[in-house]
Amino acid sequence: MSWNSASFCYTSTEGGEWRNGIRWEQTRMQSLNPDPKAQYTSIYGALKKIIRTEGFWRPLRGLNVMMMGAGPAHAMYFACYENMKRTLNVVFHHQGNSHLANGIAGSMATLLHDAVMNPAEVVKQRMQMYNSPHRSALSCIRTVWRTEGLRAFYRSYTTQLTMNIPFQSIHFITYEFLQEQVNPHRGYNPQSHIISGGLAGALAAAATTPLDVCKTLLNTQENMALNLANISGRLSGMANAFRTVYRLNGLPGYFKGMQARVVYQMPSTAISWSVYEFFKYFLTKHKLETRAPY
Repeated sequence: MSWNSASFCYTSTEGGEWRNGIRWEQTRMQSLNPDPKAQYTSIYGALKKIIRTEGFWRPLRGLNVMMMGAGPAHAMYFACYENMKRTLNVVFHHQGNSHLANGIAGSMATLLHDAVMNPAEVVKQRMQMYNSPHRSALSCIRTVWRTEGLRAFYRSYTTQLTMNIPFQSIHFITYEFLQEQVNPHRGYNPQSHIISGGLAGALAAAATTPLDVCKTLLNTQENMALNLANISGRLSGMANAFRTVYRLNGLPGYFKGMQARVVYQMPSTAISWSVYEFFKYFLTKHKLETRAPY
């Protein structure tokens, strides 16, 4: 599994090729001043045009670098979340499920997750832009390191956190709330995990789309957009990104790619939660069985 913010954007490597294609379209559709050859009006239209003009495998570029970072990032993420959730429930003296504890635990876990995934996201998005000069993840890493330094890989880190902390808070609080409604005994119930995970991911994705648009701009440093806004050098900071988006596209600019973002997140979070809950149930059951006296 991989929970990206995208992105958390919380993703799973199961079915990763399809979701990477959707994420690719989201990045392209969030472009503030795209090349005339890279202007899209819908998810299907974007995918069809990209495949026709750039090749069948084009939407899958950047998948390998995301998979490389997914393992360590999410091992830390879920370990931190579970431990923080238990600890905070004790601190708040909450006997059941504390929504505040869930939100804080998810936010703390995001700090670790994004420290690993942010560089991977930068490389992926630069490879996804139209007419990208980078032909492989390794060449992209080398070029960015040589021309912009280590700082370039974390230029959008604070923006990523600004986006992912509210995303994760909304996501976890919604998931745990829905679980209380459809699975009050909190047993292993795949159907409830899929429904709760999908709805939680969709709501969080829609609510944080403006932040994702700003993050995409910071990650890609879109030349045409920066030139149009009379910005020289490199754009940095959430406040500057927000101002630039508004100057170029107004309020509608903050919601570019929202449909693709929601379509990307819903199946991703649904699958990821169901897989996570399965292994949590399996490992817990196995642990109890090994302790049972004979």
